[in-house]
Amino acid sequence: MTQIKENHATESHSHLCATMAPAMNPGGPLPGRQVGRLPFTVRVVADEDALQRALRMRKAAYQRHVPDFASTMDQPESYDSDPDALILLAESKLDGSPVGTLRLQANRFRPLSLEQSVDLPAWVSGRLIGATRLGVEAGEPGRMVRLALFKAGYLYCMRERIDWLVLAARSPLDRIYAGLRFCDVFGEKEFMPLAHAQNIPHRIMAFHPGTAEALWRGAQHPLYTFMALTYHPDIDLSAAPALNWAVRVPATLERRVVTARREADLAV
Repeated sequence: MTQIKENHATESHSHLCATMAPAMNPGGPLPGRQVGRLPFTVRVVADEDALQRALRMRKAAYQRHVPDFASTMDQPESYDSDPDALILLAESKLDGSPVGTLRLQANRFRPLSLEQSVDLPAWVSGRLIGATRLGVEAGEPGRMVRLALFKAGYLYCMRERIDWLVLAARSPLDRIYAGLRFCDVFGEKEFMPLAHAQNIPHRIMAFHPGTAEALWRGAQHPLYTFMALTYHPDIDLSAAPALNWAVRVPATLERRVVTARREADLAV
């Protein structure tokens, strides 16, 4: 079953995360934890060359599915340079070519990018990370890349004590996230057009990192070993920024500002 949003809404974040992965290095090497090698590496973009490689991968992936939307994907977006955002880049060990990318953006300084189009309900609050701009190589090899990028995002969420990982998924990608135990933020399997994404229908989904391991274990999920019991040295988050939540603007104020701006735009 997917994560149940009603249960999470009534629990405190500290209670949910207190006994989960090690705080300093979730997913790191531990006695008895097996080591898994990947045919590619995953790292955090930290220089202009890596950024350009990630942007090319992003555009190539979007070109296959939404070519009109992909026309400017090789150019940086404002969220790419946010101080509380990071871009992951997967590169082939065989020839060094980019094979996948994903952007993670926290709501420490401003709301998530998808909040340009929707108001998240009250139970999706606190420390949030939005996963956007996923792009992987075509075909079967891209499935493993996508899974590794998701694991990197999950480990980062655990490290930073994130309450919810949130994303907007087009069909049929939404079924992949449902399989990973994301839950629907609005109605069950409900799609809604997003103004900031050319009104393409997306399914808004959320994932609670702090309870994921117990959920996967209890459900005997086929990805439990990969996600929770295997150390992948090819996934390197050493360059990922540490989030200082003490200086974060309250989420309620952030959302009021975003809602007011959106209403003002509609009134013009």
